Amino acid sequence: MTLQGPPLISGLDHVQIEAPAGCEAEAHAFFGGFLGLPELPKPAVLAARGGAWFGLPDGRQLHIGVTPNFVPRDKGHLALRCTDLDAVTERASASGISCVPDTELAPIRRVFLRDPWGNRLEILEAR
Repeated sequence: MTLQGPPLISGLDHVQIEAPAGCEAEAHAFFGGFLGLPELPKPAVLAARGGAWFGLPDGRQLHIGVTPNFVPRDKGHLALRCTDLDAVTERASASGISCVPDTELAPIRRVFLRDPWGNRLEILEAR
């Protein structure tokens, strides 16, 4: 297939991860408290569904969506960037959150951890 014309997509707006019903308090504590992301108001029509929205420093958004029969994701995952991976791992340790360092992409520094519901999460240090 040959593409013609300019790209149809201009960028990434948001990412949604799944969580079980009643996840809001844990979402606030983990994404708002531990990671320090600001919570964004959900439109009223969507707020009744539960979950939470958070802002990322680049203007994109992270949405936590309630899903029936929730199963944590192990392979598919969210990957976030940070400027100081040591600060992330220190805060995680102080918060009782396990981080698993990974050197497979060295010299890129990264760790894997789990959100409150068991979804895999990757944090990479910006180069």
